[in-house]
Amino acid sequence: MVAKQPISDQRIINCLNTNYGIKVTTLTLIPLGADIDASVYKAQTDDQLSYFVKLKHGFHNDIGTIIQQLLHDAGIQQIICPIKTNYDQATYHIDDFTFIVYPFIKGQDGFSRDLTNDQWITLGKTLRQVHGFNVPPLIKSKIKQESYSSKWRDAARSIYTYIDTEQRTDDPTALKLLTFIKEHRRVIQSLVNRAEQLGQNIQNQSPEFVLCHSDIHAGNVLITDDESLYIVDWDQPIMAPKERDLMFIGGGVANVWNNSREEELFYNGYGATAINREILAYYRSERIVEDIAIYSRQLLLTTDGGADREAMYKQFIDMFEPKGVVEIAFKTDL
Repeated sequence: MVAKQPISDQRIINCLNTNYGIKVTTLTLIPLGADIDASVYKAQTDDQLSYFVKLKHGFHNDIGTIIQQLLHDAGIQQIICPIKTNYDQATYHIDDFTFIVYPFIKGQDGFSRDLTNDQWITLGKTLRQVHGFNVPPLIKSKIKQESYSSKWRDAARSIYTYIDTEQRTDDPTALKLLTFIKEHRRVIQSLVNRAEQLGQNIQNQSPEFVLCHSDIHAGNVLITDDESLYIVDWDQPIMAPKERDLMFIGGGVANVWNNSREEELFYNGYGATAINREILAYYRSERIVEDIAIYSRQLLLTTDGGADREAMYKQFIDMFEPKGVVEIAFKTDL
């Protein structure tokens, strides 16, 4: 999914030229990612250098880019550093948008390409390094702290308030989603209640917080033509239990990474660690509840998205497929 183009191509080119010293000759919109508030581009110069340009709606602080720089400087080679502006800043703001620019690294994400055995081990080693990184206190104070908020559970519950008022729509995708949600009402309510109960239980445990990526699904792992692996999209780092990230390994997001052999290889790289199954189950359930709330809001309350609406509906119903995230979340042992 990509957002509607927020700024003209020429204005983006001018910004890169003036504020980054990048002389762009070609700018191409890339249909990448599920963030409807972001657009990404490939910018190319006349000397054939290429850059990855990300525009996010709203004012975003530099914490994600600072974390990337710190991790890279600590020797974690699987992190891509953002390119700084002429003013030594990792982000640039124009109108109501935030620019982040990276070198363009050609490759495929984990949705498009299976990781090799060695790459699973590398991913495990890399994530262990991230979780073991000692974040400087001043930086740590600026990183979001896990609070087990009920925000997405409340939003998911509100879907049924909407349905029960018999709201009408002529949008075909919204109609299909309404039917599907009604048919799966019991399952969705069970997920919300499960996340609620587990979240309450965890808060009484005071687990150790570590630096987490927070969204390390297959789409945020980039594999290059020379078999190198990178962890990308550090927009929302969080201090949380390590299970915040580990829930994706074997979690089945987009019906991949749901293989026990892959988990074994990952933990060969990550190393021995005690996994709190209750926390793992919480995060797997909470993630689905969040996706249910976001997709429902987008498809039921707006007509935005154009041709992407059908793809969003497909992603929604795929969560309930065999070996999908819903089945895995319910089967996660406590």
